[in-house]
Amino acid sequence: MSTYPDDLLYSRDHTWARVDDTVVTIGITDFAQENLGDIISVDLYTVDSAVKQGEPFGLIESSKATVELIAPVSGDIIAVNEDLFDDVGVLECDVYDAGWMIAVAIDRVDELDDLLDPDDYEEYVDQVQGRR
Repeated sequence: MSTYPDDLLYSRDHTWARVDDTVVTIGITDFAQENLGDIISVDLYTVDSAVKQGEPFGLIESSKATVELIAPVSGDIIAVNEDLFDDVGVLECDVYDAGWMIAVAIDRVDELDDLLDPDDYEEYVDQVQGRR
């Protein structure tokens, strides 16, 4: 049994995707959050921006680094979690719900096939950490 929520799909770029028909809500995984350290700020693309699978949808700045947030799917951003601009601390305590980042109207449903289920993502994280 995975330690990651089973209602989500995961990318190798450590983002999660919650699928609701043709809308995909996206955030970072707990693994990403823990490895970033203290998060200082988040800069996200705006509503109506187009994002492409494997390309950035924003930046996250932490005490360790500033990194690009990589989109797990392609589509148009239909919502941005503006609460994160005022309180990035939510990413440290509720990364899978209140810590969502953007919602995308997905262009290609077949891109979901490229994502990992929770067990496969956990195995991938173990490989990244050199556990297996």
